[in-house]
Amino acid sequence: MYAIIKTGGKQYKVQEGDTIFVEKLPVEEGDTFTFDEVLAVGTDDGLKVGAPVVDGATVEANVAKNGKGKKIIIFKYKSKKGYRRKQGHRQPYTKVEITKINA
Repeated sequence: MYAIIKTGGKQYKVQEGDTIFVEKLPVEEGDTFTFDEVLAVGTDDGLKVGAPVVDGATVEANVAKNGKGKKIIIFKYKSKKGYRRKQGHRQPYTKVEITKINA
């Protein structure tokens, strides 16, 4: 059984036991989080697709960790003008473990 969920403007295909990194969620480590926006659920009987979400379907997950990703460098430069700007960024994330898919 698998589900396609939407969170943080992205879509993820998940199964029970999967560990995924999603955009930061307002949840502490060790808590559980329920994803309500389930776009599709695939079972042995077939695929159930929502319009836009599947009614009554949820995905439960345990929050394993909140953190920040690797630093990326934003460097702006214009030749012959003396214009240089250097900026760093670390995107926050939440690591979740999928525990149950309720179809």
